[in-house]
Amino acid sequence: MNGNLILLLHAHLPYVRHPEHEYSLEENWLFEAVRETYIPLLDVLDRVVNDGISPRITMSLSPTLTEMLDDELLRDRFVRHMEHLIELSEAEKTRTKSSPFEATAFLYNDRFKRIRRLYLERYKRDIVSAFRRLQDEGHMEIVATAATHAFLPAFEKYPDAVKAQIDVGVKSYIRSFGRHPSGFWLPECGYFKGLDSLLRAAGIKYFFLESHGIIYGRPRPRHSVYGPVLTPSGIAAFGRDFKSARQVWCASKGYPGDPFYRDFYRDIGFDLPLDYVGGYTGLGDIKTFTGMKYHCVTGKSEEKLPYDRAQALRRVSEHAAHFVQEREYDLTRLSGFGFPPAVLSAFDAELFGHWWFEGIEWLALVIRNISENKKSFGLITPARYLEEYSKDMNVVEPCPSSWGEGGYNSVWIGERNHRLYRHLHAIAERMEILKKWMSGALEQCGIAEKNLLQRTINQAMREMLLSQASDWMFLMQKGRAAKYAEERIMGHIGKFDMLFSMIMNRKVDSSRLKEIENRDNIFGWIDSRNAIKL
Repeated sequence: MNGNLILLLHAHLPYVRHPEHEYSLEENWLFEAVRETYIPLLDVLDRVVNDGISPRITMSLSPTLTEMLDDELLRDRFVRHMEHLIELSEAEKTRTKSSPFEATAFLYNDRFKRIRRLYLERYKRDIVSAFRRLQDEGHMEIVATAATHAFLPAFEKYPDAVKAQIDVGVKSYIRSFGRHPSGFWLPECGYFKGLDSLLRAAGIKYFFLESHGIIYGRPRPRHSVYGPVLTPSGIAAFGRDFKSARQVWCASKGYPGDPFYRDFYRDIGFDLPLDYVGGYTGLGDIKTFTGMKYHCVTGKSEEKLPYDRAQALRRVSEHAAHFVQEREYDLTRLSGFGFPPAVLSAFDAELFGHWWFEGIEWLALVIRNISENKKSFGLITPARYLEEYSKDMNVVEPCPSSWGEGGYNSVWIGERNHRLYRHLHAIAERMEILKKWMSGALEQCGIAEKNLLQRTINQAMREMLLSQASDWMFLMQKGRAAKYAEERIMGHIGKFDMLFSMIMNRKVDSSRLKEIENRDNIFGWIDSRNAIKL
């Protein structure tokens, strides 16, 4: 065999839960990903396994995502969301009758019904357990990531905050998947010198970096990004392959931009009158994506052609074959240098099915093509690669880096968002004050007061973690939902400050505390006395 391909999908969404509203626009981010990415992905993986093929892909499911997937309120709302879409698609079958869009309307109606059926009947509303089963059966490897997907380099001077993100992430993984993780996905591939030591202390054996984090390491890696390196702390680091990523990810040259693929932005939620669509979305007078899109990419023109599903699937087959052929060429060439090469192709999971409608089918064909056509390379997980080839690693100090525009943190510490970090750093410092304070003060309290103060400190820790999510900084820097993103950060900071004041004054408003606990109920098992209580 000439080498191996590591396919990694990073599944993550920010924590959005609004029990105070009957409907929340931002909760749709989760519902879109479940119906367009997570359930379709599970479905094709199950079909591949049933055909006797082990997909051997690698995934991360972030703690914020698994918490939302396990939340009964959000599970109920997702079912209602799908019922609304089924009703809308029934209406669309009538509206589009005898038009170029009729077949696509029927496609969506069938698809929505199948997604709802799979969710309720096959997966029993438990997406996390379905992924856990695939890992337990040896068909995939799931790696951990930080608690709330914080951009860790922004907290380099606050190691306790970084440790909290890592430790809560690891413990969340153990609770979801019943084992200790071997690997760790650094949010946004953000790395700073010494971070590997913190990962090792948490029991992690390997992590992932953007390509230049490896290439510009010292000394230079012997095998570039085509084999893991050993970091100074003794754990391995895999570098992302830029070439294979660009073929899929690049907006201008990547596969998803093909003219025959479905256009993401032309959605009837914006194209049709609000008084028609709004009656089905449950959002009333708010326009939003419905997932019903009738046009293909076509080109840069505003004039879009009707979507042709058969033609799109032909392009999927061609692009899957091309991707596999390119990886075979690369790995064959690299194997001539006398080492066992590995190509790491890492992507956001939500690219497949959500942003790139045909991406799930493409992924399935890539897996089948490699297995069924007996290619000269195979799919492998990082842990399995290290088991078989770890003797060939050299010690390299990775370069501080990130993925994203510029490659060096500017998306998450940029002109539009940097001003908020002084607040985030302040609450990290205050959290340390609380830890020191409670070590002595709680012993002087009666049982009832002690329990109330402990609950308040635990909730303060949740608010600190939630405020650190990298998603909000990304949205602010990119100018997308920036107002909501800033409100989320400042809201968590405000709640932390309120809880901090209650604790230090030993005057806890129990009704207000209960209200905050109900809304921000992530990581209900956290106990700040020892960081985590399982």
